[in-house]
Amino acid sequence: QVQLVESGGGLVQAGGSLRLSCAASGSSFSRNDMGWYRQAPGKQRELVALITISGSTNYADSVKGRFTISRDNTKRTVYLQMNSLKPEDTAVYYCNAKVYTSRVNDYWGQGTQVTVSS
Repeated sequence: QVQLVESGGGLVQAGGSLRLSCAASGSSFSRNDMGWYRQAPGKQRELVALITISGSTNYADSVKGRFTISRDNTKRTVYLQMNSLKPEDTAVYYCNAKVYTSRVNDYWGQGTQVTVSS
């Protein structure tokens, strides 16, 4: 079992920045791929950024060059630094952990709201 708790969401003006944090407990954090997803009203949940066990990263095209995902294994925390925010970034942001056993197990946080005003 993995428990994920996000923080850092809020209201920001377009062009501003926010940093999201996701604290994990309950499993060996350093052996999990971690990611951030988001879901806007009326839309499907989409991948924003992923960081693997080895530290490799992958980003949605819409956030490349603006968002940065990172992890601190000693603090069991993954971060999403969001710069140059746009109104279309408004969504609930969810932290995800992929735990590999005989299959891939997905765990989710409760989500944190990010609202970008124009």
